[in-house]
Amino acid sequence: MIISASRRTDIPAFYTPWFINRIREGYCRVPNPYNPSQVATVSLRPEEVDVMVFWTRNPSPLLPHLKDLDDDGYHYYFLCTIMDNPPLLEPLSPSLEECTRAFRALADLIGPEKVIWRYDPIVFSRETTPDFHKAKYEKIARLLQGHTTRSIISTLNLYRKTSLRLKTAAVEMSPCEGEEYETLMAFIAQSATHHGMEVFACAQESDLAAYGIRHGKCIDDRYIKETFGLEVTGRKDPSQRRGCGCVVSRDIGMYDSCLFGCVYCYATTSLERAQENRKRHDPKAPSVLSASERKSSDT
Repeated sequence: MIISASRRTDIPAFYTPWFINRIREGYCRVPNPYNPSQVATVSLRPEEVDVMVFWTRNPSPLLPHLKDLDDDGYHYYFLCTIMDNPPLLEPLSPSLEECTRAFRALADLIGPEKVIWRYDPIVFSRETTPDFHKAKYEKIARLLQGHTTRSIISTLNLYRKTSLRLKTAAVEMSPCEGEEYETLMAFIAQSATHHGMEVFACAQESDLAAYGIRHGKCIDDRYIKETFGLEVTGRKDPSQRRGCGCVVSRDIGMYDSCLFGCVYCYATTSLERAQENRKRHDPKAPSVLSASERKSSDT
């Protein structure tokens, strides 16, 4: 079993005490996001977990606990998002200096092959043009050189709630298409290669191989085999969007609980709702947001 921690929220940044308590207890509980009365119990015992995948913008709170995870026999890797978008898009995201410092410290601790840089999602707007992304990608790649071997990119999918939040934040979208898009993709591939990284696209239905970007997966069975020598399922996760190649995993997070406030976020309806949910969070509870557990139904 692969544990995803988590697409739905940033567990390392905001819920490390809860996560460590759940590791000690050997399980957590995850309400169905569409029917909170249905609650699944997910084992976190090391003999039942093949790999844990951490998604985060700030791994620092979890770093002091990694030796304990190692001693208990867990395998894990990190997907660290670093974008450096303007505050209009990422009002509460850590600074670029903070993000890259934490990334390098993590890589020095566990090895660069276990820390993957996500430049994702790429938002095209009046403030974040293709030239903006060229400059940012190159700068971040240079800062991370030697501390990772892999970068994952994708462009923003405009779901209804995402579009509404961007509009409310007065973000003026500006499509990037044709030659302009191709030039950007080729630039990203060249920059990644120059700084010692392979670059992959996840959740992209278009083929970017012609520009030097391979189709990839954030939760990747081939990568897991190469890195840990483990055979895990190669079955695509049916709960993810069509272009996503990630394999099946169990996500232990909950929506509307991340506090970074990124206006393009797929997993947060509003920062205000996330802040209210955080106030109810109990680090000793079985679930990230125990208040959602109105009725238990183990599966």
